This record gives sequence, structure tokens and C-alpha cells, in this order.
Amino acid sequence: MKIIIVGCGKVGYAIARQMEQEKHDIVMVDNEIAHLAKADNMLDIMCIHGSGASISVLMDAGVRSADLVIAVTGVDDTNMVCCLMAKSLGARHTIARVRNPEYFAQINLLKEELGLSMAVNPESAAAQEISRLLRFPSALQIEPFARGRVELVGLKVPENSVLDGMPLWALYKEFQVKILICVVQREDEVIIPSGDFVLHSGDRIHITAEHIEIERFFRVLGLFRNRARSVMIIGGSRLAYYLAKELISIKVRVKIIERDKARCEYLCEMLPEAVIIHADGTDKEVLQEEGLEKTDALVTLTGMDEENIIVGLYAKAMKVAKVIVKINKLSFTEILDKMDIDSFISPKAIAANNIVRYVRAMQNSVGSSNVETLHHLINEQVEAVEFKVREKSGVVGVPLKNLKTKENILVATIIRDGKIIIPGGNDTIEIGDNVIIVTAGRHLNDLREIQQKLIG
Repeated sequence: MKIIIVGCGKVGYAIARQMEQEKHDIVMVDNEIAHLAKADNMLDIMCIHGSGASISVLMDAGVRSADLVIAVTGVDDTNMVCCLMAKSLGARHTIARVRNPEYFAQINLLKEELGLSMAVNPESAAAQEISRLLRFPSALQIEPFARGRVELVGLKVPENSVLDGMPLWALYKEFQVKILICVVQREDEVIIPSGDFVLHSGDRIHITAEHIEIERFFRVLGLFRNRARSVMIIGGSRLAYYLAKELISIKVRVKIIERDKARCEYLCEMLPEAVIIHADGTDKEVLQEEGLEKTDALVTLTGMDEENIIVGLYAKAMKVAKVIVKINKLSFTEILDKMDIDSFISPKAIAANNIVRYVRAMQNSVGSSNVETLHHLINEQVEAVEFKVREKSGVVGVPLKNLKTKENILVATIIRDGKIIIPGGNDTIEIGDNVIIVTAGRHLNDLREIQQKLIG
């Protein structure tokens, strides 16, 4: 596919990197030469210097033959104008980043008027993900599938856990819970496990099941914690605003500490139910004075990764039960994994993930199955993809024990007529099913791609 990306900031670069890995023809447009330099040096893409709101620049980028134009500059108005012009010049599909709460509140009308295929709001999407983690603090990561009916949940096997030394086949016999462990990270190794795989303390595992089964599993392990009732947020950014709104709607007490006075005044007006503190949230004395040790959860959302991490580590040292840290740079995951912080959130990665899912759905619109949901795990080493089976293919009607799949591919869950099936060898995939596939080192566009190619 030919894809034009307007805006070479953090989000634009993350999208370009993922799209390049999937072998798309990428053109990057930005009006700052310095922004284009990294993309030009690091990625095999074409870079054009100029404004994405300029007809001549869009024409130079090949907009008339573009399958998709993605506008993710830092200015919402520019993104919307760019998409409107691109659509009128012949681009098949357009996606705009829209972050302003006033615009985003009426996004359905804007999509219709501008002809947008999709609107992406990294901060709003990140707020929803953080909210899920605060509702179920025991988890390190939560990814929803099948419109929330199935979840993929990450946790770390504690020291002296009953799971230490247990083979996967023994889980149901021991706990009587319907879950499937579909990914294991052991130090630097990522494994799609078989039933004979033996767990060890320190393993980071991802399990898939209905929420009620996952909750039962955490309870029998003694890891379950009730949802956070009070949350302290460091930094009053757009993400903080969206998160506070989410939490207030579920009756969570919210306190935001922001060092900019004007921003505090804005938040006071927009969030009357929240407590807004004008102070430096990275100051130890401020944190103590505002009751850090008594809060259920801390979320650090300043614009500096280093500040977020340091405050997060301090909160864990003060025994705060749940600590979530926002980061922009994902290139040091080996270090992050070793830190005593519960969860890391990257808005740009979430936005890029949502756009990749849309592109995959565009690609297989004439295939046997649609990509419904897509999540990346463990620094993008693993994909979990939900397909909707639309027609007969080689994977349909075959017992899974007889289905020859490629290496590092696992059929994790089948959803049929609203029923959740943790599949066994005798189960089959049928037309109309939603199927969740977990894979390492592959990019799946169609369910048929899980099959081994027959030789001869």
C-alpha cells in the first residue's frame, strides 16, 4: 500500500517504523528538516520537506495514488485540513490525529464532514488503557478483545509462587480455571509455550480468558487487589485530563499535581470533581504533603521520561500499591523490565498500534477474515490478533490437533455466538467465529497465514 504520513514527530515516526516493517510504500512529510533527518537516516522511506496542508506538497508526495494519508502533526487544525485536502485530491482513506478535548467531543460529526476514515487520539486511548489497569491493579498489562469480552492480561510470577515449577498442562487440574498462558518472557527470551512448558519464578506471562476467569486465577494465586479508589496524577497534560474524566466517571477520587498555574486554573474549570494542586509533583516534600503514602495508585504523566521514572520508583519505595509511568522512548525496554514499576504506558505506541490495525483491516478486506483487534506485546516482539472468520478456508472445520500451523503461532481463543472457548485439540474454527491468534516474529494479515505451506 502507498501511505503518506504528515508529521514526523514521535507518533509519526512510530507509525512509519511499523509500516516500513510491514513492507508498505511510505512517504513522510514535515515542514521541519530536522524532524525528517532521523526518519531519512533510520528508515527506508521517502521524505519530503514542506507543509502537509499545501496542495503542491501533497501532490509531490503522490496523494492522487495514495491508499492512505495519515496526518499526525502537533496541530489538530492542520491535521484536519490536510485530510480534507487529501481526500478531495484522490486519497482513498484518511486518518487524523485529533487531541483537543473540544474537537474530540464531537469527533463523529467531524469525521463525517471531513470524510475521515478514522480519528486517533493517543492521549484518550492511553487514558482508557490506564483506567483498565486501575480497575484491575493486579495486572501489569491488559489488552481487550471481542469488545471487552476477552482479555489478554500480563503478570509476573512471584518468588515462591505455586506456579514455580508447574507445567502448563497442570493449571486446570490445580486451579479449575479456564485460562490459557499464551506468551512467556523469561529474561530476554520470548516463548509461545506448549502444554509441557514449565513456569519459573520471575517469568512474565500473558494469559487470555474472560475477565471473571482471570480474576479467579489471580485470587487463587493470592495476587488479587481491589480496584484503586484514590489516584494521584503527576502532570496536568491532556492525558491527565482524559484520565481524570475516565476515573471520575467510575467514582475514583482524583488528585492532579501540576506546576503550571495557568494549566491548573484550566483543569479546575474543566474538572470540578478533581483536586488540583499547583506544585511541583517531582518534589519529594510535595508528594509527602499531598498524601502519597495513603493513595491507592500513582500515575506519572509529565513530559519527561526521567522524571516519570524517578517519581515512580520513589512511589514504589513508599509502598504505593499501583504505579503507572508514561514513557515516550521505548528503546530501553531491557532496563525498564528490570525496574520495580508496575506498568509503563506509551501513548504514541498505542496510537501506532491502532493505525496498524486499521491498515491490516484495509489490506484483507477481500480476504477470508477481517482483522478486528491488534495488540503488540513485549516491545513489539509478539502480536495478538483477533480475526473475524468470514468465509471457508483451509483453517475452517479442521480440528486444531490436525491443523498444521507455522512455528510460534498459537490459537488462543475462539468466540462463537458470544461463548468464549479456550480451545483444545478437538475444537475447530468455523465461519462467523472471532479467533485470537498469538504469534512471535510474524505480521498476520489473514487467518489463512497461520497454516504451514504444503510441499509437493
